[in-house]
Amino acid sequence: MGFYQDFLYCFIPLFVAIDVFGVLPIFVGFTGGMEKIGRRKLVFEASLAALAVSVLFLIAGKEIFGFLGITLSDFRIGGGIILLVLSVNDLLFAHEQQRKDPGGSVGVVPIGIPLIMGPAALTTILILVNSYGYILVTLSLAVNLTIVYLVFNYSDIVTRLLGNAGSRVFSKVASLFLAAIAVMMIRVGITDVISKH
Repeated sequence: MGFYQDFLYCFIPLFVAIDVFGVLPIFVGFTGGMEKIGRRKLVFEASLAALAVSVLFLIAGKEIFGFLGITLSDFRIGGGIILLVLSVNDLLFAHEQQRKDPGGSVGVVPIGIPLIMGPAALTTILILVNSYGYILVTLSLAVNLTIVYLVFNYSDIVTRLLGNAGSRVFSKVASLFLAAIAVMMIRVGITDVISKH
């Protein structure tokens, strides 16, 4: 019972931090015009990128930040700027052909990093490791990323329901929300930096 309870205490905060169902509309917006094979490849790339970064942070997150002299606030600001640039580009300059074949670039950034595995999830991993150890956190991380993979892999059901026109509208709305998320990340990062000085 103790192991199961501790696993839930690891799994639930990480599930909330990753927020797969919150990220799903943005994912559908980015992949609305893609073929099924291309979308599945992109899901694999995004999940693999999220896994690689999360494992790296799990093992050596504090040491990496310390060595580079950066903080989680810096990470938030940097990730927010990347998201903002991508969302503005999608809102103002993206064409339908780009959406059909984005070249795999959106799989790693921004879907894998920082939407799936962003500052909130990475911070949660670092906190959980201190409280519950590597085994439970690794297990909860594996289960969470499996859920992400399955939800994104079957996002074509959502795309089918929306249709082509609906997907185009949805993609623009998703990009607008993505811009808002980016601004929020930058704002929180700057506020944290100011409050610590």
